[in-house]
Amino acid sequence: MSAIKLNVPTLLTFSRIFLIPFFVIITPGSPYLGIGIFLVASLTDFLDGYLARRSGQITKFGIILDPIADKFLVISALILLVDMVRLSAWIAMIIIVREFVVTALRVVALSKDIVIPAETGGKLKTTAQMISIILLLLPGGIWNIDFYDVGLVLMYIALVLALTSGIKYTISFWKRIQ
Repeated sequence: MSAIKLNVPTLLTFSRIFLIPFFVIITPGSPYLGIGIFLVASLTDFLDGYLARRSGQITKFGIILDPIADKFLVISALILLVDMVRLSAWIAMIIIVREFVVTALRVVALSKDIVIPAETGGKLKTTAQMISIILLLLPGGIWNIDFYDVGLVLMYIALVLALTSGIKYTISFWKRIQ
C-alpha cells in the first residue's frame, strides 16, 4: 500500500467531493436533478472501492479519503434535508456525531497501521441512508405510498444501524488498538 497516489479510484473519490456543492445548491430548486447528482456521487462510493480492490490500487490515502468523502456527502445531504424541513435536526446530529467518531477512530487506527475494515452493519447503514435521502428528497409518492413516509422510516432504520455499527466499530477499535 503506497501513501499518496492519484489513480482512477482516488479520482472517483475526489469527484464525489467535487459534486457535493452542486448537489447542495441545485437540489432545493430542482430535486430531481439534485437526486441525479446524489446518485452519481453515491455510485462513485461503490465504484472507487471496487476498482481499487480489483486493480490492486489500494492506498493509505484512499483508505482515509474514501470514508471522509462518503461522510461529506451524507452529512451535506442530512444538513440539506434539515434545511428543507424534511428531517429533524436531532436525527441528523446523532448520525453526524457517529460519523465523526468512527472516522476519527479509523484515522487513529490507520496511523498505527491498523486497518479496521467496514463491517456489514456499516454498509447496511450507508445503503439505508442513501436510499432514505433519495426518498426524502423526492416530492410526492406512488399509489398510496408517500415517498417521505417511507424515507423517514428508512432513516430511523439507518439511525439504529448507525448507532449499533458505531458501537461495534468502537469495540473493534479498542480491541485492536491494545
